[in-house]
Amino acid sequence: MTKTLLAVDGNSLLHRSFHALAGSQLRTRDGQATWAVKGALSQILGAVDRVAADAVVIGFDDAAGNERKVAHPHYKAHRTEKHADLVTQLSLAVDVFWSAGLHVVIPDGLEADDVLASAASTATAAGWHTVVCTSDRDAFALVTETTSVLRIINGGVEASPVLNPERLRILLGIDPWQYRQYAAMRGDASDNLTGIRGIGEKTGVALLNAFGSVEAAFADIDTNDGARVAEVLGKACVKKLADPDGRAAFWQNVELMTMRTDLDLETDLAAGTGPGLLPLDPQALHDALAKVELHSLQWLAARVLAGAAADAPREAVTRAPAPAREPATVTAAVVDAEDEDDLTLF
Repeated sequence: MTKTLLAVDGNSLLHRSFHALAGSQLRTRDGQATWAVKGALSQILGAVDRVAADAVVIGFDDAAGNERKVAHPHYKAHRTEKHADLVTQLSLAVDVFWSAGLHVVIPDGLEADDVLASAASTATAAGWHTVVCTSDRDAFALVTETTSVLRIINGGVEASPVLNPERLRILLGIDPWQYRQYAAMRGDASDNLTGIRGIGEKTGVALLNAFGSVEAAFADIDTNDGARVAEVLGKACVKKLADPDGRAAFWQNVELMTMRTDLDLETDLAAGTGPGLLPLDPQALHDALAKVELHSLQWLAARVLAGAAADAPREAVTRAPAPAREPATVTAAVVDAEDEDDLTLF
């Protein structure tokens, strides 16, 4: 049976949980905010259970630096500093997840998206299936026959769709491999990225269905005066696609939206070795949750992540020693929120 890797967008889940559960103001007895950590962990447990995951990797943005922002200063430049409790809980989540035995990856100068893409690539090479868990639409570009996306929407894990190539085609009208160009044409306001002016979602889908790629539409304009584009999309669209500023924005968006697939995740899925493989050590899991007083999740976490029997007392569970690992760190600076417009399916 093909094994499944659950690749989790840590920033996305923490951000959603921070806002969704802010009313609870859950804190430890010494005042440490934990509601977003609890919400994110609950979603991870639900996702592991739903897809029957055999391993979990959780990606986080590097808050200390971002190569994309350095190369393109306007990228996400409109975002303001996040609430201190969000910054604190992002860092706390990394510590809790790592201590519990989950595989946390924070790539230098990169983002959680790069971890997800690299996880999918690594799993495919090992003969595994990947389920990407995120609320971010950018992950649609990762969908293949061996990679699905569990798109977290309002209603939680159970109400969220699992998108494969066929379902994505029904949802959007394009194939997964076309999604990056579709998004680059449309632009992404949440990332401060303008697209090709006047090319929206409907026109983008029509263009990709007619030409297959944006390059083919550009070529028709450059070599045939846009005769085919005018026929399919109208004369006004020829002018929009010929605009040099629009083309420059498109190609820049493609560059920024392209995820890294070559990160070394320091795990050998084919051999079944490395961090994040399930079941986790139950004692390490118990201690990690107890440290932040998430007692209400102890039983579920033990069952889902450690394979502990529902009626077995903690002391009776057979434990294997957890491997020694260097703790991951997150710089407590400005933490980027995930896409503000990605709280629903579209």
